[in-house]
Amino acid sequence: MLQKLNKEWFGNPKNDILSGIVVALALIPEAIAFSIIAGVDPMVGLYASFCIAVVISFAGGRPAMISAATGAMALLMTTLVKDYGIQYLFATTILTGIIQLIFGVLKIARFMKFIPRSVMVGFVNALAILIFMAQVPHFIGISNLTYIVVAVTLAIIYLLPRFTQVVPAPLVAIVIMTVFAIFANTDLRTVGDLGQITQSLPSFLLPEIPLNFETLAIIFPTSLALAVVGLLESMLTASIVDDMTDTESNKNRECRGQGIANIVAGFFGGMAGCAMIGQSVINVKSGGRGRLSTFVAGVFLMFLIIVLGDWVVQIPMAALAGVMIMVSIGTFDWSSLRTLTKVPLTDTIVMVVTVVTVVATHDLSKGVFAGIILSAIFFVAKISKVRVKSRQVVHQQHVESSQHFYLLPLFGLVYLDKEQLMRWISFSLAFCSCRAFCLYQVRKFRQRKSRQPFEML
Repeated sequence: MLQKLNKEWFGNPKNDILSGIVVALALIPEAIAFSIIAGVDPMVGLYASFCIAVVISFAGGRPAMISAATGAMALLMTTLVKDYGIQYLFATTILTGIIQLIFGVLKIARFMKFIPRSVMVGFVNALAILIFMAQVPHFIGISNLTYIVVAVTLAIIYLLPRFTQVVPAPLVAIVIMTVFAIFANTDLRTVGDLGQITQSLPSFLLPEIPLNFETLAIIFPTSLALAVVGLLESMLTASIVDDMTDTESNKNRECRGQGIANIVAGFFGGMAGCAMIGQSVINVKSGGRGRLSTFVAGVFLMFLIIVLGDWVVQIPMAALAGVMIMVSIGTFDWSSLRTLTKVPLTDTIVMVVTVVTVVATHDLSKGVFAGIILSAIFFVAKISKVRVKSRQVVHQQHVESSQHFYLLPLFGLVYLDKEQLMRWISFSLAFCSCRAFCLYQVRKFRQRKSRQPFEML
């Protein structure tokens, strides 16, 4: 046990610390941007990122994976904040964590094996496209100097590893560009332009809301949606980091860790969050492999805010945009384009639909849901092609017969027996029905409240 803990925490200390610093620098503008999306003060996203990253480094099941405030979660809480205020958001975050903790105890992560690989590939490619699209406003049509800073940043990140890998290239690029922007007195957009940063630690608080069933009716639908989307993104991100590092992770522990992290974030003035695939890729690409990298990212984020806040606000957004553009290039699964004509047509259609849905809606969860539903439709359409093969094994006058279902056309080479088949179909239908019911209840409740405004306390 001690040997495992030592390996997870101190098996790669130098690279974990340096990669954590890189992630912390990249977390600041994203946390501020996601706070703006949710309609809350920038410090809410920064406090959430700090709390979630530190807690998940201890409680999570996937070392080197970064969790913090995310865009997908911010989009789901926009209406709640607008209608009821920030205190209801804190309560919603706490309830989200409780639901995720329950899901972790129930071992809901075992259903991850039913998500087809084509959906996973589409998820990764769509995320890479979204990461790139999110950087476009930070350098397109601003100034010629902005283009130059982005180009130099990309050049440093691409060329420096060819000479030395002692220090992560993204960290070197950010430092050089920041020094240039400060001493050259350039007119570049900086992190400080996104919002005001308060140099203070988060403090414990209890949401100032009435504790009754009416409050529960307000926050539960949003909490359930946040819990499902957060766990879905976290499990998919954990699988991607598993593939990148060629290691295994405890996804049920990750579910519980996400729940604990969100509960803590809610009590310390933060919004709900989940795993961030973009930051996780930065961490792994920069050499991070252990829990120490996630812990350093959270702690150094708060160190930057409190101690180096005056310097952090001067980091040029063009430099951070260059880092994220390189991340998007590294995240995209380019081999999926080369194998489009080699994999089954159904796999290609599912992947493309997943990508298009995510890019069109800017919501990763909707793309994954669309991919899963489409895979289920293809499964039903091709169920008639299932071949049942029987065989008898005779050994010392003992006769044994066995049956297997061979499902070749849907997901490649996948073997499902009858029990697994029915479990997969039941889970897909129940999951989609539950989500549709929750969305219907949310719309119904908001329509009723619009006719009879709720008096906030």
